[in-house]
Amino acid sequence: MISYLEGRLLRKTEDRIVVLAGGVGYEVLLPALSRPSYRSKRAGKDGDWVELYVSYHSPERQPRPLLVGFASELEREFFERFITVEDIGPSAAVKALSAPVPVIARAIERKDTKFLRQLDGIGPRKAEKIVATLNGRVGKFALMEEAADAGAEAPPSDFQEEVFEALVGQFGHSRLEAQRMVKEALARNPTLGSAEELFEEVYRGEKAAGS
Repeated sequence: MISYLEGRLLRKTEDRIVVLAGGVGYEVLLPALSRPSYRSKRAGKDGDWVELYVSYHSPERQPRPLLVGFASELEREFFERFITVEDIGPSAAVKALSAPVPVIARAIERKDTKFLRQLDGIGPRKAEKIVATLNGRVGKFALMEEAADAGAEAPPSDFQEEVFEALVGQFGHSRLEAQRMVKEALARNPTLGSAEELFEEVYRGEKAAGS
C-alpha cells in the first residue's frame, strides 16, 4: 500500500497530478482543498520536486487503484475519517472536500447541516449522516489553522489577519489573492465577527465564482 510519495511533478491537470518516483509515474487525484499546494509547481521531465501524503484505495468495481493526495498528514487523516460515513466513498469525498478542512470540521462540530449541504454532492440525507457519524470526532481538525498560525506575528484577536495568513501559509494562495478573497468576503457581509465566519464567507464566494 502507498501512503507517501515524493518525486518529480511530471504532469498536472485541474484535479490530478502525475508524480515520477523511482522511474514510475503515479497518477494522484487531488481534492480541491489540496490543489493550491501544487498550483504553482512546474511540471515536466525536469518538473519541481513534490511530496504528497497518499490515501490508497482499490475499489472492487474499479480496474485500477485510486490514489488521493494531500499536502499534510492531517488533511489525509481527515479524509480517511470522512469516508467512514455511510454512502461516502473515496471518489465522493474527493468531490465534497472543496472547503478547507477546519471549516468543514467546525461545521460538523456545530451540527451545521446547512453548510454541509453546500459541499459538492452532499444533500440533506448525507449531511445528516456526516453529523451523526463524525460529530465529536473531528474537533482537532477544526483547530488546524490556529496551529498553523501559532508563530505568526498577528495577534490572535485579529481574525481577519488570522484568515489571511491561513489562506497564504496553509492553503497555498498568493498574498495578493488571499487579500482579494478576504476583502470581497467582508464586502459581501460586513457583519462577520470571527475567523470561522470569515472562512465560510470566503468559501461561499469562491464557490459561487467558480460555478
